[in-house]
Amino acid sequence: MSTGKAGLSKSLNAFHLWGLAVGLVISGEYFGWSYGWESAGTLGFLITTIIVAAMYTAFIFSFTELTTAIPRAGGPFAYANRAFGPTGGAIAGFATLIEFLFAPPAIALAIGSYLNVQFPGLDPKLAAVCAYVIFIALNIAGVKIAATFELLVTLLAVFELLVFMGVVAPAFSVTNFAANGWAGASAFSPVAIGGIFAAIPFAIWFFLAIEGVAMAAEEAKDPRRTVPKAYIAGILTLVFLAFGVMIMAGGSGDWSQLSNLNDPLPQAMIRVVGEGSGWTHMLVWLGLFGLIASFHGIIMGYARQMFALSRAGLLPEVFSKVHPRFHTPHVATIAGGIVGIVAIYSDSLISVAGMSLTATIVTMAVFGALVMYIMSMASLFRLRKTEPDLDRPWKAPLFPILPAIALGLACLAMLAMIIYNFEIFVIFAVLMILGTTTAALLRRKETATATAGE
Repeated sequence: MSTGKAGLSKSLNAFHLWGLAVGLVISGEYFGWSYGWESAGTLGFLITTIIVAAMYTAFIFSFTELTTAIPRAGGPFAYANRAFGPTGGAIAGFATLIEFLFAPPAIALAIGSYLNVQFPGLDPKLAAVCAYVIFIALNIAGVKIAATFELLVTLLAVFELLVFMGVVAPAFSVTNFAANGWAGASAFSPVAIGGIFAAIPFAIWFFLAIEGVAMAAEEAKDPRRTVPKAYIAGILTLVFLAFGVMIMAGGSGDWSQLSNLNDPLPQAMIRVVGEGSGWTHMLVWLGLFGLIASFHGIIMGYARQMFALSRAGLLPEVFSKVHPRFHTPHVATIAGGIVGIVAIYSDSLISVAGMSLTATIVTMAVFGALVMYIMSMASLFRLRKTEPDLDRPWKAPLFPILPAIALGLACLAMLAMIIYNFEIFVIFAVLMILGTTTAALLRRKETATATAGE
């Protein structure tokens, strides 16, 4: 292994990037979101999802401006660093890192749960660890191999979601979907409105991590042309799938039976076609592709984020090492995997406020995402003012209205998240303080070393 800092390989086309955009997120259609039904009911959660989908659509159409103007592996870190300096860059960078480090263990646990449906004797946590080992190795093997694999499993995952919607459609009933649709409260009562806000992290899970394409921009062919195509096609694909899956699953029977499960889609299909049906077995096996697509893609994302932070001097230099043969950030990839495996076995430390381990990890990842979204939109406004002549191959449409909508909704979601998940927010804040403090100390050491060298 070399200790040098070789460059990243540029080998990804627009189709690869679309596969990454959808693949990063698509596990959110398979699990995680149904926890929102417990807080808000189906009707309340539908409203939450509409608001969050609007936020993400506005965000992606605006965020693409930054990605094409500054196509760097650090993504949001690079934008905030340019707009607000090292402190702003550190805040955005570590928030993104928390998002991408905490999402994979939740997905790995879901992979274990799906496999447990077929193999009841298999420990889901052991399966989750095995998933880490396999996909860390695949990520290290090369970005084009990893991205091509990502594209294939994403296509299979999209196909399977369409199959799911088609198979359960005959059992769909508006009456089923609307039954107790406000989670025991009356429509738009204070309790129901509170549930709508409390369900925000689980609606965000439908779309979380799509921004990870920005972290692959440095490895894309002609990112100024390919990234906008991938982002726009990706968000439209995900909006359609999110609403289709949620509505069809909720209307196929008693939705409350699915609200606390890591495998809601197989369970929804079982009650429609029976446990022994070939459709159910197909969903379990092909459903794994959706989880694998996101798991694999987010590993790519956290590795590039650690690489970029290290390259900028905000993390130890070791994390910016690139494999001499495969040109991938192998040390960062392995280090992030170790963090994820520790999280999987830290139930008593991570699971708080009576939430399941999966729900807690999802919420932690969402806190990181929201801080990153806020910093990214603030960076967009700042750079429009400070660098009006910056080459922008894509400009946010309806500026400043669309970015302002994304920023306002992200701030509203962040406030609601803090109110309804304060204990997890405290843990998130501690991690952010540790990260930014470490970055400040490393910068100070680097400055002192440079001064001494003079």
